[in-house]
Formats: sequence, C-alpha cells, structure tokens
Amino acid sequence: MEKIDKSSSNAGKYDATDNRMPENPGNDEIRISKILSVLENTYPDATTALHFKNPFQLLVATILAAQCTDRRVNHVTERLFKKYKSPGDFARADLKELQEDIKECGLFRNKSKNIIAASRELLELYDGQVPADFEKLVKLPGVGRKTANVILANAFGIPAFAVDTHVYRLAHRLGLSDKKDVLGVEKDLMKKVPRELWIKAHHWLIYHGRRVCRAINPKCAACPLKDLCPSVRVS
Repeated sequence: MEKIDKSSSNAGKYDATDNRMPENPGNDEIRISKILSVLENTYPDATTALHFKNPFQLLVATILAAQCTDRRVNHVTERLFKKYKSPGDFARADLKELQEDIKECGLFRNKSKNIIAASRELLELYDGQVPADFEKLVKLPGVGRKTANVILANAFGIPAFAVDTHVYRLAHRLGLSDKKDVLGVEKDLMKKVPRELWIKAHHWLIYHGRRVCRAINPKCAACPLKDLCPSVRVS
C-alpha cells in the first residue's frame, strides 16, 4: 500500500502517531492530511468486503448489496456464482428462480430484474464485458453513481470515490463536507482528498464508520480522530 508522505520536507504532513490538533485548526488542508494519516495507520489493510473474482461478479454483488450487509451478500454469492458463472447464465435465468436464489438479500424482485437486464445489455453492447467507463456503467439497469464508482475503483483500480451511508455520515461528522446530497459530498471529497488516495480513503472511512464512528452511539472516547473531529462528543 502506498503510504502518505509524512516527511518533514513535505509541508502540511504530520506524523500519524501524534494525535494533537494542528496549531492552526483553521487550516483545513493540514487537518484533512492529518485525518488521512491517522486512518491509514489505523486501517492499513482496508479493502472492499465483497467477495468477487472479476468485474462482473462485483457488479452483481454490488447490486445485491443495496440495503443489505456485505456479509449476507457474500453468503448468497458463494452459491450464486457456482450456479450462474457468466453474464450469459444470468441473462438466460428464470426470473422467479433468480428471485428465490437472492431472496435473502432483500429487495429481491427489483434486484433480480436488474441483474438479468444488466447481463443482457452487457452481452448486447459490450460483448459480455463490464465497461471500465463511468457513463456506460450508470446506464446499466440497477447501477447508480455509488455502484459505478465501486466497480471502477475495486475492479479496475480507477480512482473514484463511492459515497455510501458510512462515507456520507463521516464526511459530515469530520467536517469534510456540508452538502446534503450524495453528489455534493462526492465532489467535496474528490476536491479535498488527493486523487491517489480516493480508493483507499473510501475504504478507510467505511471501516471507521463500521467500527468506531457508528450512526448510533459512536465510540468518540476511543476514536483516534477525536482531537481532529469537530463533532466529537467527549471533552
């Protein structure tokens, strides 16, 4: 994993083991750099929790993950990808049978329709391959901005900043964005976080949101960012 440069010659970079608030708390660039350094040191191995072997499997898994835990999705896809091995298999799938196959993930009626429709479009338009292009991805059934960004980042390594519920929450709590819409938050994060860290920062924020900065009863007292967070609930 590429490390954030913390050398003294690089202005605005701080040692991630030093959790003190920068002397000038108004310097948001320094504060954000510090936040990223702390998150990197806290979650050095953070990556997507979804299991997949190729871009198409990630596409299906991400569609299934809407309002469903990654753990449950992985449980379902473990057997699903043994039964359906390609876009062609999903394109030819019986709708009601696929609904039963993914029922545990919730919203199974819409998800099954979208998976079949997306598979057919991949075959018709892209020779069965998932395109590494945002505009093409968001035109596929069941694929929105978040899903497209997840695929670009995790399947193709293309810098993108997917905003899910954890990223949205932490962006506000950490003072990284004040926008009320997902696109606004995404643009703020892309502006304030170095492009080469977009993929990693997305995972760092998700890990921190799940383990510490929870929606209800966040663990502020134990948070490594408590001295940098404007929303901290401990003195």
